[in-house]
Amino acid sequence: MIKSMTGFGAGDFENDDFKVHVEVKTVNQRYLETNLHMHYSLAMFENDITKKVKSFLSRGKADINISLKDKRDADVTIQIDGSLAKAYKSALDEISELLDMPKVQSVTSIANYSDVMKIDENSKDMEPGREPLMNALETALSNLVAMREAEGSNIKSDLLERIDTLEGYTYELEKLAPQLVENYRQRVEKMLSELLEKDQIDPARVIQEVGLYADRINYTEETVRLRSHFDQFRKMIESPEPIGRKIDFLIQEMNREINTTASKANSAGASQLVVDVKSEIEKIREQIQNIE
Repeated sequence: MIKSMTGFGAGDFENDDFKVHVEVKTVNQRYLETNLHMHYSLAMFENDITKKVKSFLSRGKADINISLKDKRDADVTIQIDGSLAKAYKSALDEISELLDMPKVQSVTSIANYSDVMKIDENSKDMEPGREPLMNALETALSNLVAMREAEGSNIKSDLLERIDTLEGYTYELEKLAPQLVENYRQRVEKMLSELLEKDQIDPARVIQEVGLYADRINYTEETVRLRSHFDQFRKMIESPEPIGRKIDFLIQEMNREINTTASKANSAGASQLVVDVKSEIEKIREQIQNIE
């Protein structure tokens, strides 16, 4: 099944202790790249998150945003910097004497100064948050894949139509091939008739010359291989495995065949068909850049 590399999915999970929201957004990328955006306290889950992503995705750049709310009661203590408090008190007394002003007698006044008191929220064990996080992540990835598959279905329909179009152009090229040889034979005979008397024209020589020309411009092998590539293409896009790289290689082979055909085909009609084929192949190539 064809999957697009672009998509979005979100997932939520909540229990008595945790509330998790996960969003995953993917865009085109030749290989799989995972970028995590989450609180540092969740770093212990990074390997598990990466493994889970790889089980759903094989290509694309994935940005993963994780929001986890810990609903458990916090164990909070207050730390006091006694040396700093005494230093503030001593400095204030000195200023009081210098300016002949009343000394600061309020403890609150000293406590309000920077870093005298600090709130210490003891770090809690985040292991119980693993299951809620992974559940939300799996939901987000499942929704993402569903969107990528839906977009992939649209891409598949477009690609099949373009392969049918290419097959039509190839058929026209094959029909044109004998006419190219006949046109050349007529040109040779006309040229010779203008230069020689009729009884001086050697039919065998004309046949030989036309035969050599026909061999040079014969692109039957190329069109046969093109048809084979079209058949391979149709089989590939039915595969359940990721096929983006394989199809990219197949498109290169199609380009190679049509370029060889272009070098052999010597007529305005054939040249136009070659241009049409190359244009259609390029459109397919652009589309498959978004296939996983």
